[in-house]
Amino acid sequence: MILEWELRAGIVEACRRMNSLGINQGTSGNISARWRDGLLISPSGVDYAEMTPGQVVFIDYDGNYEGELRPSSEWRFHARIMAMKPEVGSVVHTHATYCTTLAIRGMAIPAVHYMVAVAGGTDIPCVPYTTFGTVELANMVVEALANRTACLLGNHGMIATGVDLKKALWLAVEVETLARQYFNSLLIGGPNLLSTEQIDATKQRFETYGQAKA
Repeated sequence: MILEWELRAGIVEACRRMNSLGINQGTSGNISARWRDGLLISPSGVDYAEMTPGQVVFIDYDGNYEGELRPSSEWRFHARIMAMKPEVGSVVHTHATYCTTLAIRGMAIPAVHYMVAVAGGTDIPCVPYTTFGTVELANMVVEALANRTACLLGNHGMIATGVDLKKALWLAVEVETLARQYFNSLLIGGPNLLSTEQIDATKQRFETYGQAKA
């Protein structure tokens, strides 16, 4: 069983890694992980290079927290996702360049590649722009993620979820890759989209993909 300090350290490492991977810049993104009756989340406005595990904030689903540091301004959608989707153990939010470019245009990522299926369906939706950190944004995010594991945020960025930090960060990288591929395809005449049946077949294949458990 993972210890609280290990989870805190994992959040710090994930924050630094999303910047080193090029899917976020500065302190614009935020990361959370489920813990007990709430979640641990990166603090607001703290440089990831200087962040310590002790600065990660524990917050309950109603927004109550202790300590001097405030939680990320986006804690509301992190908390709502955790409360509404018990299968989610971690949430990664970034301002990844290609995801944000599409989101500035209000564009979802359609079935341009079979890997779109890793987000749970035939597209990765984009929610309309709403002021960051608000209840309204949290409500729209939860709606968009009802049958998905990732979404774009209009004029803002992207969200990826996973059973743990590793899976959520992996998905964030995959979504940004898909966004880049979609963007580039638009420059050469537009993509050939896969059908619902083709994506469904991919989802079935994913069920047996990888190394089987002993």
